[in-house]
Amino acid sequence: MSTTALAIPLWGDLIAVGVGSLQGAMFASGFRDRRLDLLGIAIIGVATGVGGGLLRDILLNVTPVALQSNWYLPSTIVAALLGMLLIRLFRRLDPIITFLDALTIGLFGAIGATKALALGLPEVPAVFVGVVSAVGGGILRDLLLNLPIAVMHVGSLYAVAAGAGTIVLVVMVGLGVPIIPAAIVCVVVTLAIRLLAVRFGWSLPEQRELGRLPRMRWPRLRPPARSDDSITERTDTGTIPRYRIDKGE
Repeated sequence: MSTTALAIPLWGDLIAVGVGSLQGAMFASGFRDRRLDLLGIAIIGVATGVGGGLLRDILLNVTPVALQSNWYLPSTIVAALLGMLLIRLFRRLDPIITFLDALTIGLFGAIGATKALALGLPEVPAVFVGVVSAVGGGILRDLLLNLPIAVMHVGSLYAVAAGAGTIVLVVMVGLGVPIIPAAIVCVVVTLAIRLLAVRFGWSLPEQRELGRLPRMRWPRLRPPARSDDSITERTDTGTIPRYRIDKGE
């Protein structure tokens, strides 16, 4: 499949990574027991903002975009510190932040998938790279905070939304749709699934062990009665029938 990678203006990319850094800093600031200092918040912000792009470019064996400009790291650090210092203000703007975050993961998913396709990767690996690009920042954030990785637990369909959007993009590109319309649809699908999941609390079912197949039950013959009526009661415990025997005096 021959295609070109989706490219957005530098200012748009900086806003996207800034939103990610802001989210990461707000998340980390909620853990008062961790006692993070300014450097710790900055590291969390950088990892959350540019982590997805770093993992994407490492998988694709190319120089990370965040290291090709002087703007990315300072932008993520400033956004992270603002997120920590003005956390009460941004909490009030949570619906807007959630919208921008959903928009960002859709955009990062589209960029990652199209970049993988442009480098000659097949469709399925391209979807994988797109999802990693979208949620990689959150994964690094949780690793740095020594927390269970959020995308692996019951939640609001974060990675599922990114996966659905990138699958739609790859299918559309395979059908010959130009990259820009396909990327727009990818972002819209991701945005819609993520926001609806947040609004209605959608999540994937929690893991469950498959139940055992029902066993065939054969007719059970009652044991022959004894003359001394020593068997007075039959009790079932578990799957093994047992008998309580009262010994005669």
